[in-house]
Amino acid sequence: MAYATHPVHPTLSELMALEGAVRGLSFRTHQPLGSVLAGQHGSRLRGRGLDFSELRRYVPGDDLRQLDPRASLRYGKPYVRSYTEERDRPALVLVDQRMSMYFGSVRAFKCAVAARLAALAAWMTYRAGDRVGGLVFDDEGVEAFKPLRSRDRVQALLAQVVRANAALSADRPDRPAAALLNEALRGALVHAPHDFLVCIISDFAGADDETLRLLRLLAAHNDTVAALVFDPMAQDLPRQGRMVVTQGELQLEVAVGRQRERQPLADFFSGRLRQVADLLRRSRVPLLSFNTAEDELTQLRRELGQRQSGGRP
Repeated sequence: MAYATHPVHPTLSELMALEGAVRGLSFRTHQPLGSVLAGQHGSRLRGRGLDFSELRRYVPGDDLRQLDPRASLRYGKPYVRSYTEERDRPALVLVDQRMSMYFGSVRAFKCAVAARLAALAAWMTYRAGDRVGGLVFDDEGVEAFKPLRSRDRVQALLAQVVRANAALSADRPDRPAAALLNEALRGALVHAPHDFLVCIISDFAGADDETLRLLRLLAAHNDTVAALVFDPMAQDLPRQGRMVVTQGELQLEVAVGRQRERQPLADFFSGRLRQVADLLRRSRVPLLSFNTAEDELTQLRRELGQRQSGGRP
């Protein structure tokens, strides 16, 4: 990426500059075969809906699937129903900036990756002509932004992401992980009653049965997608050296080269990631995965089944 990136605390100017990076990217209905949003099992986003426009006489070239049998029988000539695409599909971007996101072993912290993904999702929506809103949640509460088709609304949303991100620090106390995640999801149900695109960007720490229930409720009436942010350490713990594990002011040094100490820690990290991924699969919400070691835009293109501009999809 041509812009400067901060490994922990992205600036508002950095997030605003991502508008130019989303050209060719879209949460569109018809995804390439390689996309997580394509295929069966409820993974395809519906896209914008259709509004009935008029009933009119058939003319050569009309889609035969739009024939209205009852009207055709009544008038003795073929009639078709025509539709227009809805003007927009509002989007709600949920951004996790809890203390569980204040971690990273390679390149960037999860909180920084989530902030940049939120900016990309917001700009993709805005550039598509749709309304943009969101909820930013941390260990203190949830800030909501009603969807508007406005660059100022995108800026206000991203400014709150930056404020919540800047408040994260090693001496900040941890809170029960599930409470604010589920509160944010309940807020999404209020602000996105139906026909929204809901994009949830989180590590889903503390996800439980209530999280699963809320995700299913959201997905029942909205196009909902989960962006799971994780650190590569969750998949491959270092095999030598010493590692300091922290939780706020509490620190513990672990000799990861010793099998008896490394294995339980590796099992914990990988097991928690598997549990979260399994819960998201059970919710039938399309899952996009992002690690902290790679560029966010590159990963987003890959997850959406698209390549860099000029490449074949």
